[in-house]
Amino acid sequence: MEEEKTKGQLLAENLLRKPKSIPESNPEILGEASKFCEGYKEFLSNKTEREAVAYAVPILREHGYTEFVRGKVYKPGDKFYMVNRGKNILMCTKGKRPVADGIRVSVAHLDSPRLDFKPHPLFEDADMAYFKTHYYGGIKKYQWTTVPLSIRGKVVKKDGTSVDIRIGEEEDEPSFCITDLLVHLAQNQMAKTASKVVEGEQLNVLIGSWPYQDEKVQKKVKLAIMSILNEKYGITEADFESAELCAVPAFKARDLGFDRSMVAGYGQDDSSCAYAEFMAEIDTKEPEFTTLTIFADKEETGSDGVTGMRSYFFRDFVEDLAQAEGVEVRHVLRNSICLSADVGSAYDPAFGDVYETNNCAYLNYGPILSKYDGSRGKYSTNDASAEMVGYMLDIFRENGIVWQMGELGKIDIGGGGTIASEISVHNIDTIDIGVPVLSMHAPVEVTAKVDVYMLYKAIYAVYNSPKKKDI
Repeated sequence: MEEEKTKGQLLAENLLRKPKSIPESNPEILGEASKFCEGYKEFLSNKTEREAVAYAVPILREHGYTEFVRGKVYKPGDKFYMVNRGKNILMCTKGKRPVADGIRVSVAHLDSPRLDFKPHPLFEDADMAYFKTHYYGGIKKYQWTTVPLSIRGKVVKKDGTSVDIRIGEEEDEPSFCITDLLVHLAQNQMAKTASKVVEGEQLNVLIGSWPYQDEKVQKKVKLAIMSILNEKYGITEADFESAELCAVPAFKARDLGFDRSMVAGYGQDDSSCAYAEFMAEIDTKEPEFTTLTIFADKEETGSDGVTGMRSYFFRDFVEDLAQAEGVEVRHVLRNSICLSADVGSAYDPAFGDVYETNNCAYLNYGPILSKYDGSRGKYSTNDASAEMVGYMLDIFRENGIVWQMGELGKIDIGGGGTIASEISVHNIDTIDIGVPVLSMHAPVEVTAKVDVYMLYKAIYAVYNSPKKKDI
């Protein structure tokens, strides 16, 4: 005979939160998530914003997207896209409602912390050739030594032509690395603080050691390397001045764990969110409201520049949509909502002292919905309204979405920002949502497959909800 529940037990069931992990509530979903993440792991092989945009365009075309035509009045279900300078892409599915009723926006960034090359990167020292770098975004510099690196980017040559470079990733290609001091001589180095163990000017990528065979040449190794580059890519040393080149970890994304429940790979901040929104956009067919999915750039350095979200490219695009239907852009923006899709920190028990465990995120509990981000006293935060949070949660509950509310870490420890503040400045109600990540900004980051998959389902639910915003 089942024991009758006490008044307190009944009250607790009705009043208290009972968070469950996705494995607890739906243990069969890992198979679906694993299948979804096969495409995600392939997406992770595109390690710069240019590569990801170039990867996305043919897939969009296969799914019926056409290039955006300014002034064209699109019909419900029409799919179109626009590329901005090879580093952004805006993808749309026209909704049944006029854009004056608002649109549903999702934004994720494609750039990740990396090592950008300086304008004059090539030098020789001690009969070895190097590329000198300037680190991009927030990194722990010591993590970037002694790991295999690949080199990617674009070089615009003096004759006006350009060449794409991507080398160091495949098994039959050479690899590159940054050296570190041997432990036997590292007594003084190990006494330094972590931020000083390796200095920025020491992040030099080793690229060669065999000299050019000519006794009358001074920098023989440098010349030998430049000769190889000239033969393969047709470039000279002067062409580095008009190049965008970087070094990124050469690891391929792989399953992690005996149970294959996680993904290990570089650039999951923010490719995990970019892939989730990309697939949600493609799978959306006839939404009530027009969807706009954006791949952004420069988030890791402040969202500045013509391809960062502080640029007007986003607002200009929405204005083109508005003008085609004879309405004002400000009215479209006022009635719209935006998901700022960016990762958050997952609780790591190895460093548990920096987390406030009642308000942090955990692997396998679904995407993190963050009312606010910023640092310390909510500095530089968007801070979504109670109405906006309630609107999102209604959609999630109606569609069986598993989510968690979370912050980055303890208040006085640090913090971080997202694109949300760059979107909400346009008078769009915006909220942060993203995948929890372990080892964020490291050469290899870790995510849970079910979290990536559930983020896709969450964005898809928002895109396909007929629920009108009234906030």
